[in-house]
Amino acid sequence: MKLEEARIVIVLPAYNAEKTLKRTLDEIPPAFRQHVLLVDDASRDGTVALARSLGLTVFVHPHNRGYGGNQKTCYREALALGADIVVMLHPDHQYDARVIPDLVHPLLRGDADAAFGSRMLGGHPMEGGMPGWKYKANIFLTAFANIVFRRYLSEIHSGFRAYTRKYLETVRFEENSDDFVFDTEIIAQGMANNLFFCEVPIVTRYFPEASSINLRRSIQYGFGVLGTLLRYWLHRRGLVKSRQFEAK
Repeated sequence: MKLEEARIVIVLPAYNAEKTLKRTLDEIPPAFRQHVLLVDDASRDGTVALARSLGLTVFVHPHNRGYGGNQKTCYREALALGADIVVMLHPDHQYDARVIPDLVHPLLRGDADAAFGSRMLGGHPMEGGMPGWKYKANIFLTAFANIVFRRYLSEIHSGFRAYTRKYLETVRFEENSDDFVFDTEIIAQGMANNLFFCEVPIVTRYFPEASSINLRRSIQYGFGVLGTLLRYWLHRRGLVKSRQFEAK
């Protein structure tokens, strides 16, 4: 599929992103700005008013539904808009939106069903400000996931991703967690349905306005990842079938 023929929808799962939203949008290459959708998860700042003033398509959760819950609305509404490819970009300016073409082009060529940004391929995760404990946990959980999936990814935790319509219409993402472990569950669903992945190098910025979960939430997330991998392994071995990992 050619770029000019594809409907590419960029989704922004937002929570208190007023200070960083404009900077994030300014980095999106002009060719990819036609369809930008923001889902606000009950922010307490002026995110919604700013997004509307900038001409974005905005959906608002009256109550906070969590990061996974926000993504569910993002993907549901993007598909309703006729998206061929959906790019998830955090509006906290943590990821460099200028990389969007690198995520999209492999999907346009049909080389993959999903493309993930990888801080590990970027080669400078620590230089970007990633805490040492988070770097080590990232390596351990990704390595364990590769053993379980029996396929290789350099990172499974990046929040900068692109999915084809086929991917989102195949997996049961609505059955995933409303919390951060959603990101691992949707990968496991793709693995279970033999979908194809590729990765592109990215760098990540860590600064006060950029969203990042604390140590306690990170520990909870880590156990959630391990639980997801266990359920996936049991499903693929045929020991305990899970509807979550079946195709729609």
